[in-house]
Amino acid sequence: MSKISIIGAGAIGATTAFALLQRGIAREIVINDINQEKALGEVMDLMHGSSLCSPCNVTLGSIEDTKDSDIVIITAGSPQKPGETRLDLVDKNYEIFKSFIPQIAKLSPNSILLVVSNPVDILAYMTYKLSGFPKERVIGSGTVLDTARLRSLLGKYLGIDGRNVQGYVLGEHGDSEFVTWSSLMIGNIPVKSFSEQNSITWDIGTENVIAEDVKNCAYEVIKRKGATAFSVAIALTRITEAIIRDEKSILTVSTLLDNYYGVSDAYLSVPTLLGRNGIEKVLNIHLSKVEERKFIASANLIKEYIDRINTKQNN
Repeated sequence: MSKISIIGAGAIGATTAFALLQRGIAREIVINDINQEKALGEVMDLMHGSSLCSPCNVTLGSIEDTKDSDIVIITAGSPQKPGETRLDLVDKNYEIFKSFIPQIAKLSPNSILLVVSNPVDILAYMTYKLSGFPKERVIGSGTVLDTARLRSLLGKYLGIDGRNVQGYVLGEHGDSEFVTWSSLMIGNIPVKSFSEQNSITWDIGTENVIAEDVKNCAYEVIKRKGATAFSVAIALTRITEAIIRDEKSILTVSTLLDNYYGVSDAYLSVPTLLGRNGIEKVLNIHLSKVEERKFIASANLIKEYIDRINTKQNN
């Protein structure tokens, strides 16, 4: 059992605390937010039901109270508003991160930092730089949720349990992400063959529609309810569980790449082996020529923003 701290008690932070409490994978959850009253309300609400779950002490905490955390989940930052892209948030959230990441790293030098705030790939990179941690212990939530959305939508379209979909969304967690259609399987059967066997329409147009729906899922939710929360919390709990329980699970978290299809010094989502030490291994995946071009384009977009912030930091 572990100590997990959550920085940010907004919709995602609070819902993640709730999901973690239900899963029973922490002995202690510390919630920190600049709005202490809001955070206290969330802590009280969680504690009132905690006796119905596995033993876990949920507390309101300062940054100092996060000391000796096993995992620090970072959801703090300016939320994405209707009409904004994740990349629109770069400058605002980088300034927020500068104010607390070095202190968290000092208080919990052996922790794993799980970055959720958007744009997650860029902020994970900046957390890596600001913390001084090894790359294996700074992880972005990446496209774990996007991949889950893909499986859910495909499951609905094909009339199957989405857990039988074996495929990934890779690259940026954002508008340049892409689906690895060339290797996607349904129960170990290529998706095109599965569709033919079941008399379901499948062509490039179908792929494009589904990929667009996956990419735009968050925008559609934000437009209607103001923020995504439940699905994000489920994804974060899945990542946290894989680490705490040393599962050696393969998830598409965002990680620092080193000559991955020629991409280095950028955080992007690729299939990654997760365990108690964080990133255990970055796994290679075959991409078609089209997918490889999309991956490089996604990396170039992310690196533009990283270079911009690095320039600001050095001035």
